[in-house]
Amino acid sequence: MEFDESLTRAQYVYLAKLAGGSGRYDEMARYMEKIIRTPSFKDFTAEERCLFSFAYKNFLGTRRSAWQVVFSMENEEEGRRKEANAALIKAYRAGIEAELCSICGAVLGLLDSHLIPSAGSAESKVLYLRMKGDYHRYLAEFKVGEERKQAARDTAAAYYAAQVVSVFWG
Repeated sequence: MEFDESLTRAQYVYLAKLAGGSGRYDEMARYMEKIIRTPSFKDFTAEERCLFSFAYKNFLGTRRSAWQVVFSMENEEEGRRKEANAALIKAYRAGIEAELCSICGAVLGLLDSHLIPSAGSAESKVLYLRMKGDYHRYLAEFKVGEERKQAARDTAAAYYAAQVVSVFWG
């Protein structure tokens, strides 16, 4: 379902619940994003925060699991010295990594540009900062070299910021 300006926020929440209940987490995430991108958006309610977090966690979760399985298969094929199969798996894994980067980038963009700046309470801000840390951590799971180090630094910085907000404003 495309963006429909005639739908209310409550209707988008309902559609997100419907999509989530049917295991269509990509659609659930899109419905929650539609709420964020409305001109009148201020912050999520507690229920909406949970839906947003749940949608993206599950949307990304299937791909994280797939990456782990494929990475393991690649290592097995390399161990058996089946380089041709390992090369195919490596290319397949790269596609999954591109999806992971895209999803994490989308979540991090929404957090940085909309949710963290508009957080109406310490509770909201802590959740959003923890999510930011989580999504940088997910990137660190498969990145290598300097990109992994940067993702780890970004993870630590976001978790630290969440802790500061929790201690001093929570």
